[in-house]
Amino acid sequence: MRIPFFQVDAFTAVPFGGNPAAVCLLPQELPAALMQAIAAENNLSETAFLLPQGSLGAVPHYGLRWFTPTTEVDLCGHATLAGAYVLLTGVHPEAQEVAFSTRSGRLSVRRQGERLAMDFPAQAPQPWPEAQEQVAAALGIPPVDLCRGGMGMAVLASAQQVQQVQPDWAQVQALPVSGLIVTASGEDLKDGPDFVCRVFAPQLGIVEDPVTGSAQCLLMPYWSRRLGRAELKARQLSTRGGELWCRDLGPRVEIAGQAVLVIVGELRIP
Repeated sequence: MRIPFFQVDAFTAVPFGGNPAAVCLLPQELPAALMQAIAAENNLSETAFLLPQGSLGAVPHYGLRWFTPTTEVDLCGHATLAGAYVLLTGVHPEAQEVAFSTRSGRLSVRRQGERLAMDFPAQAPQPWPEAQEQVAAALGIPPVDLCRGGMGMAVLASAQQVQQVQPDWAQVQALPVSGLIVTASGEDLKDGPDFVCRVFAPQLGIVEDPVTGSAQCLLMPYWSRRLGRAELKARQLSTRGGELWCRDLGPRVEIAGQAVLVIVGELRIP
């Protein structure tokens, strides 16, 4: 079996920035164990597997699953953006939108000028005071606010603290969440993101994720309420870095960004 394979840098306009994701266009459904083995072989934070499902009117429709090198996950932003980029630039260049059936329900991605805009479910931040001491120990600094959704979220006093924090990985992994977001206002940065973040997920086999679209499902409801605006720009302060343009839609969050294709090939499965 030969499977078309793409590697796309998501949430960046230049190669070798943002977050790299592998995209596999499947000719048929594969066993989960085989998809997991492929993701481990790729050794990227996510591999997206796309399986054609026909169309919804004029909108191409695909099944979409995401695997880290060690596990399948319920939601991934950068690999969804990467998959949509492959479909809208190569497979369906005439389409304005693609739809995906996933473990997190129906998702869609549409063209938005030079960006692609994803429609994701919002996560209402829930207070998480019982983890204050554990998170402070994991980060080496006490958060000024702490809440959780699909991940834990620690709000720090400044973007500089977010950039400089050096977590204790064993203590992060021991937290009762799938990963930990650290975030702060971007007001002390000259070039103006509304908020910044980093994401640590050793529980999922990802020590630090370069850019995390799904984290905005929790970050946007928090920062939109705190800053009093529905449209915000986010920056992830990883080594590679990335930019995200987000909109709070109440029960949904729009997350937009650019992407760059860097590798095209095929997987050969005996």
